[in-house]
Order: sequence, then structure tokens, then C-alpha cells
Amino acid sequence: MDRSEQDVIDQALAWRSEGRKVALATVIATWGSSPRPVGSQLAVDETGNMIGSVSGGCIEGAVVKEAQEIMAGAKPRLLDFGITNEQAWDVGLACGGKLQVYVEAVE
Repeated sequence: MDRSEQDVIDQALAWRSEGRKVALATVIATWGSSPRPVGSQLAVDETGNMIGSVSGGCIEGAVVKEAQEIMAGAKPRLLDFGITNEQAWDVGLACGGKLQVYVEAVE
């Protein structure tokens, strides 16, 4: 774990210690061209603060939306972003890469 990854975990724990709801997104698999490697993380708190990245920005909006639902009580989920033309343009992966991101609440 490098310093930036530890920073994500440290900030998520700091938000939790302040009583905020927090969700953590982690890249668990990639295929082809992918902007961030496996293990990259993004933490989101209930007020919309974020730290880290799972894609360099191209899918963060979709991941944050899912994180908000999970903080509101939805179950953790595995998200797939990939190569279909429609999805590529929708999420910003026009380069054709695929990745899976697991999003869970930090308890």
C-alpha cells in the first residue's frame, strides 16, 4: 500500500470518527487500457467529500452515485464498467478499457 492509498483509508476513518457515513470504492479487476490499477480506492462521505480515485475521473460520478445509495442503506455492490459503445461513452471509457469496482460502506 503506497502513501496515497493509506491517505484514502486514513481520511475515511477520520470521517467515520466524526460520525459521518462513508463508502469506499476499490478497483478489483481491470482489462485492457485502464486509467488506475487494481487496488486503487476512492472514499466518499455523506456530504460529498471525496479522496482518491478509481479511474482518473472518467467514472467517478457513477461510483459516487452508487456510494451515496450504499451510505443510505443499500447493500454493497460490484460495478462493471466496460467496452460496449453505449456504456463507454456514458462513463467516459472511450479508450475501451474495462474495470470492476466494489463499493461498500465503511462501518
